[in-house]
Amino acid sequence: MLKHCHRIFLIFLALCLTQLAFIVSADEPSEIEIRKMTPPKLSESNLGQKILCYRPVRKGGPKMAIESIDSKWVVHNYGHGGGGWSLGPGSANYVVSLLENTKEVHHLDKNTPITIIGAGALGLFTAYTLVDKGYQHVTIIADKYENLTSHNAGAIFSPAVGIKTEDQVFKDLLFKIGFDSLKFYQAIASRQHPIFLDGVTQMPQYFQTQKTPDLDAYVGQLLSPAKNVIVDFGNGTTQAMVVYDDAIFIDTSKMMQLLKNHLKGKVNFVKRKVTSFSQIKDNIIINCAGLGAKDLIADEELISVQGHLILLKSHAAINACRFHPR
Repeated sequence: MLKHCHRIFLIFLALCLTQLAFIVSADEPSEIEIRKMTPPKLSESNLGQKILCYRPVRKGGPKMAIESIDSKWVVHNYGHGGGGWSLGPGSANYVVSLLENTKEVHHLDKNTPITIIGAGALGLFTAYTLVDKGYQHVTIIADKYENLTSHNAGAIFSPAVGIKTEDQVFKDLLFKIGFDSLKFYQAIASRQHPIFLDGVTQMPQYFQTQKTPDLDAYVGQLLSPAKNVIVDFGNGTTQAMVVYDDAIFIDTSKMMQLLKNHLKGKVNFVKRKVTSFSQIKDNIIINCAGLGAKDLIADEELISVQGHLILLKSHAAINACRFHPR
């Protein structure tokens, strides 16, 4: 596979850039910082694989809830759209806690069999959370384990991408889930995570003219404030931009492999398509089926949104960055 850090995520027109930052005048601190960047080569000869994938976007936000269906307890964890990777670790924590704290779920203990439907990022994070909490009989069932949408995401930490809701309680929940996820990824990026020491990098994210509420919500707690800078592309073009220097980039393909490797021997992997909860023998099911949930529970709020990704064949990047025109 082409190098993971040399990616363009076309939905945001994200460009991989080489960064060399300097101040115009050290004696005049009031002057704006200028950052010289070498733009990537975007001629056809430098473009590699072009990938089209489909994201499960749910109107009003992801479904994270528990209900009884056909005498089984089904916990839903799907519909995150472009925020799947950004919200994944926190969403897994939330739905597992939801299961554990639902009083009507009787006789739940660490030996209770639990089946997860779906092997994308949400499914693997949910399995990871269950295993981490000590559950001994976890099964993942999916009809496909490779080349999923989760493998082909741009995965810049941006938890509210595509999520529109006016429900303040739900907004607060998404913030908490995003907070937990960001802490998880920062631990990996700083090599402080007890299991994963690769797959996540801190790097600058650039936006045109304005701050992004997606990241600004975490400034002062987990992120440093955004800076106004001038980007000099070295070809006569300059652009006033806003940068978050300690933002997060997730190497999705690598993280999928790391998660799966960690779960081997701890989780039972079954390759099979599930079209009904009645096909699952276990009485506790966690539905991480993504777009498959539309058929499983006839969710008419779930829609498919295209995601486009292009890999660059060659780019002499020292520090990969992301540039988001707004």
